[in-house]
Amino acid sequence: MIKRYSYSPIIDTGAVVKNIPLSEGSPTPFILTGDGAFVYHMSDKCRIYGLGEATRGINKRGWIYDGWCTDEPLHTEDKRALYGAHNFILFDGEDRFAAFFDIPGKITFDLGYTESDTAVITPESFNLELYIVTGDSLKDIVSQFRALIGKSYMPPKWAFGYGQSRWGYVKEEDIRSCADRYTDAGIPLDMIYLDIDYMDRFMDFSVSSERFPDLEAFAAEMKSRGIRLIPIIDAAVKKLDGYSVYDEGHEQGYFCKDADGKDFVVGVWPGMSVLPDFLDPEASRWFGMQYKALTDIGIEGFWNDMNEPALFYSEKALNNAIEELKNKSDISLDALNFFGLRDTMNRLQNSPDDYKSFYHNAPEGRFRHYDVHNLYGYKMTKSAFDALTELRPDEPSLLFSRASYIGAHRYGGVWTGDNHSWWSHILQSLQQMPGLNMCGFLYSGSDIGGFGGNCTRDLLIRWMSFAVFTPLMRNHAAFGTRSQEAFAFGDTEVFRHIIELRYRLIPYLYKSFVKAVESDGMFFRPLAFDYEDDGIAATVEDQLMVGDSLMIAPIYRQNAVARHVYLPEDMRLIRMSKGDISTEELNKGWHYVSVPMGDVVFFAKSPIPFAPPAMNTSELQWENLETL
Repeated sequence: MIKRYSYSPIIDTGAVVKNIPLSEGSPTPFILTGDGAFVYHMSDKCRIYGLGEATRGINKRGWIYDGWCTDEPLHTEDKRALYGAHNFILFDGEDRFAAFFDIPGKITFDLGYTESDTAVITPESFNLELYIVTGDSLKDIVSQFRALIGKSYMPPKWAFGYGQSRWGYVKEEDIRSCADRYTDAGIPLDMIYLDIDYMDRFMDFSVSSERFPDLEAFAAEMKSRGIRLIPIIDAAVKKLDGYSVYDEGHEQGYFCKDADGKDFVVGVWPGMSVLPDFLDPEASRWFGMQYKALTDIGIEGFWNDMNEPALFYSEKALNNAIEELKNKSDISLDALNFFGLRDTMNRLQNSPDDYKSFYHNAPEGRFRHYDVHNLYGYKMTKSAFDALTELRPDEPSLLFSRASYIGAHRYGGVWTGDNHSWWSHILQSLQQMPGLNMCGFLYSGSDIGGFGGNCTRDLLIRWMSFAVFTPLMRNHAAFGTRSQEAFAFGDTEVFRHIIELRYRLIPYLYKSFVKAVESDGMFFRPLAFDYEDDGIAATVEDQLMVGDSLMIAPIYRQNAVARHVYLPEDMRLIRMSKGDISTEELNKGWHYVSVPMGDVVFFAKSPIPFAPPAMNTSELQWENLETL
């Protein structure tokens, strides 16, 4: 059952596609305090699920989170927000219910942080709608919510292949060399991603004629080898007279405005830039149709970035900071003054004051960006999806985004942003997946090996052994970091076997994904969702169910060669070792499972189909499969 409570919404967020009549005379499980907080007193054993890609465990109890799309490159445990605002929480205790706070601005979830037995949810404004969902089981509650918000995005089949990315493939030959080295090593590959290097001066929808003299021919060359090129698109547009995207958007008034009605100017990758107003339907359609410049030359997929939106600085704030620095020019600064000087520059990036300084023109009226901040990345994804559906009507396009809000799941997937080459981020990625699934984001994954930092061979092996099961399987790294391609560590055999296993499992993974989309289900689930009466299963934070039949329990600690695994029922252990696959019957209960470096171990409740090895999805066999 779903109940809806309205608190004077100011704007249609678009998150809900099936409206629920306003509930009257039916109290929510929350106490609404005089200062505008929703309070719920929890039992000792109450667990809390959801919140999408938030940090920390599968059970979110004990920490404080912000629903606020945040450009945060350091995903440490003390962070309260990352790139998505996913305001869905599920309480499982003496009461069992879920709550979705549909609010375009900021909201804080204190889930036993201040007081261990109390959840306090505090919106910054009362422009929200609250949906309360109850049901017969955890899966039933999630399924009802997913039916409310609409079907999840369905990517093309080839998007389940393996992809290689790097900020630093600066010219055509870098990408050709990458493809050649994968081919020479016999490692499957379906996609190579283009970061901002392919652009002319970091300008959206442009291509550097010097570094990529004929991208159309090059894309065709790569596709003939079974590899698709997937370029990045950033949210900001370079402010440059003579650049057609800027000229058209400026002339039509399609960019966000400052308080005086002028284009709001910010510094991002291209330097001085402007922000498309995705809340304006005309501006949104206009920006989406710009993708035609790349679809016309054979591009079939995109990843949208920097769309929280991320701001390095605003023109006004930078000038103020420079003046402040001039007034602090005394080189004999003491400690406090020095830190203040440093913070003057640090405060420029993604400043709340900047978010309060520009405005959108939506059908419902003019809104300060700060008050509708969480809708920006979502609306950019919808802009691209709508246009790509029109531009490429005969087949789906690959599309995923960094920033998101519930509702964007209908138009694209997500990746979890700028993680690091840290062992803890394998576990973090695993724990984010079910939360994202609850919010409708099924096509998801993390940057394998970590985006920032320097990856090691053992870290990449273990990360890939988990990412074999994520719908989006992409290795991505930052400029200036160590190369972490599957061929970059000398001996490539172990990586070939792991990625080959991914392709052998694609028929199972794809079928499970389609079923989750069609049934409003979850591709990844905590064990507690399948084994509600098993008290041990409810405490397991590092294993997941994948589809109907599989359970995974990856290695995520350095130097570990085995781990404890809990089986909530009798299962078969399936082991891939040096390309060979074997099985072993195990009884319900705890097991200490050996996982030597390079082995991939997972568990099955029923027979699993395996395809023969393939170098890409176009060669993959989908019928008459072997079952184990």
